[in-house]
Amino acid sequence: MSDFRVSAVLFACEMNAVRSAMAEAWMKHFHGQRVYVDSCGLRVGETDPFAVAVMAEAGIDLSNHRAKTFDDLEDSFFDIIVALAPNAQFRAIEFARAQAIKVAFWPTTDATAEYGNRERRLDAYRAVRDYLRDRILEKFPVE
Repeated sequence: MSDFRVSAVLFACEMNAVRSAMAEAWMKHFHGQRVYVDSCGLRVGETDPFAVAVMAEAGIDLSNHRAKTFDDLEDSFFDIIVALAPNAQFRAIEFARAQAIKVAFWPTTDATAEYGNRERRLDAYRAVRDYLRDRILEKFPVE
């Protein structure tokens, strides 16, 4: 069950290219227009083609995602910021300090660190995809 009802969620990681982009896509998939969802990173990266591929396997199109940083956010009013990487957690706490924003930390593996053949790397991205899906459904259940 969810800790509390949310109307706005921000997911944050290092480059907004894999983890936070996937989490944003999952949250939008499950909650549509009921919850405002955004994502950002500490620095801007390019949306990762492996992330696009594994999300497509789940029926979600990530190809139009455009990475952004905290400074690029159009809105700063969130109920919760979910940090997916340690450095993003520190930045989220700083961002939330002046406002009544809850910060959660979900340590999430960096799939980009996996080396090896294509299938081994895709498996790492699938593991992140599935972890984020399950965690989102646990913390923000579909009602």
